[in-house]
Amino acid sequence: MELDVISLGTETTQVDQMLDKLPQEAKNWAEKLPWQERRYLLSLCYLLLGASPEVQGHFLDEYTADGIIAKIIQDYDTQAKVQRHLESFHIDTRLTPPFLRAYIRQFYIHSAQDVRCQPEKYLESALRLVISPEEKTYVLNYILGFEVIKMMFQMSWLQHERLYLLQTNQEDFFYTYIKPIQYAHKLNGIVNPRDKNLFFAQRNYFVKVPQIGQKKLVELVMATFTTDTVSQLGFSIVRNLHPFPFDYDYIYKPESEPSFQ
Repeated sequence: MELDVISLGTETTQVDQMLDKLPQEAKNWAEKLPWQERRYLLSLCYLLLGASPEVQGHFLDEYTADGIIAKIIQDYDTQAKVQRHLESFHIDTRLTPPFLRAYIRQFYIHSAQDVRCQPEKYLESALRLVISPEEKTYVLNYILGFEVIKMMFQMSWLQHERLYLLQTNQEDFFYTYIKPIQYAHKLNGIVNPRDKNLFFAQRNYFVKVPQIGQKKLVELVMATFTTDTVSQLGFSIVRNLHPFPFDYDYIYKPESEPSFQ
């Protein structure tokens, strides 16, 4: 009997520790639920944890997106700041509710498909968007970072060179963003640097502007970069932690002189 009491006390402590991880409002709500409703909650938790990451993502999208969009729209200052950054990169994108809705779904899918993350950590990372009031900013950072990386994917290698030469830390920028993008270009046959040591062949592949459909473009970004890398790029631009110099006229000016590496 004594052992049973000790065991029960240990389980109660573990339950308390779990509930302590919730926001106070959620903890209060969970503790006040009557038994019948607790059964419903446990059934939902069981089904969600037993589902694949992709199914979890679609469920969370359907169940949470409207609330996240409402939070983003209420935070007008942050939304306006991200919109200005998009415009500074000459990215013609408007942060409308349908656009935000599509990106939230994409974020969940991206998280689920990101095989470089531990699968058991997926649900935890996705739920951050719902639990923390600050995570609405994470979505906006993700959108900004994703749109900028899409822009870089559609640049020629000459334009890549001009872009990273503008950066303060050129080596870090090249290995973090440009090299993975160029590798994806080669892997997918978008840019073929065959006979690159021959001048005219080099010039041809180096100045070629990639032609990538929108669906393929999104797939390439998701396959090449993790959600954290994408969001960190957006965060660094918004917070100006690592300045991102960008000169549209210089980067996109027509090539008039031969290119050498």
